[in-house]
Amino acid sequence: MGIQDRAEATAKNVEGKMQDAAGRATGSTSDQMKGKAKQGEAKAKHAKEDVKDQAKKAID
Repeated sequence: MGIQDRAEATAKNVEGKMQDAAGRATGSTSDQMKGKAKQGEAKAKHAKEDVKDQAKKAID
């Protein structure tokens, strides 16, 4: 499930970057904040996957 989780996190990051950019282009601070929040969620998911990978390596 790790690859799927990473792909979803990457998609969420891209979505967040697009929303942030659109917010900057239109002057919508709400969209900018929502976009940055999505990017933060994606970063947290990637960090979780990194921890899971390290745990697997430690067990092996």
